[in-house]
Amino acid sequence: MIGLFSAEGRSALRAFVNAHTLFAFDLDGTLVPIVANPADIRIDTTVQDGMVVLTSLAATAVITGRSRSDAAARLGFTPRYLVGNHGAEGVPGQEAESRELLRTVAAWERQLLTLLPPQRRAGILLERKGYSLSLHYRHAPEPRSAHAALLAAITALTPPPRRVAGKCVENLLPLGAPHKGEALVRLLDVSGCVNAFFIGDDETDEDVFRLNDPRIFPVCVGADRATAARYLLERQEDMSLLLNALVTLLRDGAVEM
Repeated sequence: MIGLFSAEGRSALRAFVNAHTLFAFDLDGTLVPIVANPADIRIDTTVQDGMVVLTSLAATAVITGRSRSDAAARLGFTPRYLVGNHGAEGVPGQEAESRELLRTVAAWERQLLTLLPPQRRAGILLERKGYSLSLHYRHAPEPRSAHAALLAAITALTPPPRRVAGKCVENLLPLGAPHKGEALVRLLDVSGCVNAFFIGDDETDEDVFRLNDPRIFPVCVGADRATAARYLLERQEDMSLLLNALVTLLRDGAVEM
């Protein structure tokens, strides 16, 4: 991986970004740090201010695992595109498909209440997102046992889901539902942008990184796992520095990082 703030990373960014670039961001772990309770996220004011400025200069998108309504209430800025549920919600042109996803996810939720009786789901948080489910086990008394119980229950679901593991969370998406990579490609098509900068931090973002699309500049936050991303932002805390660099590049045509 190439450090984004290295000489090579700076040079690549300067060569890639232009007035027709779409800037797309994951939310949790990227624009905001991961927290124990997903309801407690807060965007740092410097990051929020940076996104407000960037949004005034270029097309921006947030592509998150959260529902669109949840994310919209927390951003403090208005991107041109807000895509939720890991790519399944809010992409222009896929409204009909989304209605079927809602029915599938509602059926899983009913099944999980039977497959995971109260004594087995102690400390497990079921996060309802409409088009997907996230099962958090960070606060379970015995996280490993809770995770094993979750995996057994997930295996029994009908129809079978696509399971995407995260940081103490299992994300369940309907098979065939658009993922983040497909959502970003669709946004490129509808936005009129010629290329896209994308930054994310977890396994769901690998759906973008694995595209290996020359129109996409892929950046992973953190170096604690294997990734298909070519570029690295070492710490989430450096997000405000990155936003300042992008704004400088768009305004002046030169990045100072």
